Amino acid sequence: MNQKTIRNIVIFIVVVIISGWIGVLVDSVLTEQPKGDSLGMGIWLVLPMLTAIVIILFSKLNWKDIGFKPNFKGNIKWYLSSILVFPVVTVIILMIGVTAKWIDLSALNLKAFVYVFLSTLLINFIINIFEEIAWRGFLTSQLTKFNLNDWIIYLIVGCVWGIWHIPYYLVFLPEADIYAVLPVSRATYAIVAIITMFCWSVMFIELYRVTKSIWPCVILHMVEDSLINPLIISGYISIAAGKEFLVSPINGVITSILYLAVGLGIRAYRRQTKVNTAAL
Repeated sequence: MNQKTIRNIVIFIVVVIISGWIGVLVDSVLTEQPKGDSLGMGIWLVLPMLTAIVIILFSKLNWKDIGFKPNFKGNIKWYLSSILVFPVVTVIILMIGVTAKWIDLSALNLKAFVYVFLSTLLINFIINIFEEIAWRGFLTSQLTKFNLNDWIIYLIVGCVWGIWHIPYYLVFLPEADIYAVLPVSRATYAIVAIITMFCWSVMFIELYRVTKSIWPCVILHMVEDSLINPLIISGYISIAAGKEFLVSPINGVITSILYLAVGLGIRAYRRQTKVNTAAL
C-alpha cells in the first residue's frame, strides 16, 4: 500500500508542477485571449484537481479520505472559525498598521468594499473547491497515511502548493497587481509567496485534519480571496513604503506569524483531543 501511495503522490506532484507551464504554453499559442481569464489559467487551476480525481478512480482509493462530507456535527465552531479567521487577523493587522502610522485607511470606502467582498464570494467558493480537493483532500490525506511528522506534512504541502503558483506569479498575474502588494520583482514575490503559503498551510491542513472535511478549508480560502486581495490590489488601503514586508495583510511577516499561530493552535487542540479520546 505504501509504495502505491508514494507512486500516487509523486505522479500528483509532477503533474502539479508542470500544470501551470502547460497553461503558459497554451497561452503562448492562443494569444488572442482575455487577460486574467485565459485557457492556460484554466488548465493551471483545474489540472491538480482532475489529476487527484483520476488517481483516486484508478487506484480505487476511499473517497471518504478526501473529506467531501461536511461533518457539521461537532464542527460548527470550526466552520465559524473558517469565516472569521481572515477578517479578525486582518483587523488586527490594520490596527497595528494604523497605530504605527504604517497603514493609511483614508481611501477605504467601507460600503464599496463590502459590496466587492460579497459579490466575489460565490466565484471564489467555486474556484477554491478545485484547490482544496487537490491540496487538502488529496495530498494532505495521502501524506497522513505515513504517520509523518506534522512539520514534514506542512513543508511538503506548503512547498507543492507554492511551487504550483510560480507560473501564476511569473506569467499569469499582472505585474501591477504584484507591485500593489509588494514593490518587488516577479521572482522575488514568488519566493515571498511560497514562504507565506507554508505559514498558511499549517492553518489549512489542521482545519482539514480536525474536521476531516474540505469544506471549512474551502470557506476559509474563499473568505481570504474575497477579503484581503481586493483590500490591497484595489487600493482600499495604502501601506508606507518599506513597511509592506511587515504589515501587508497578504504577505506581511507579522501577518504570517499570526496565521501560523492560528494553525498551531488548531494543531494543539487536535492533538489534545486525540490524547483525551485515547484515554477513554
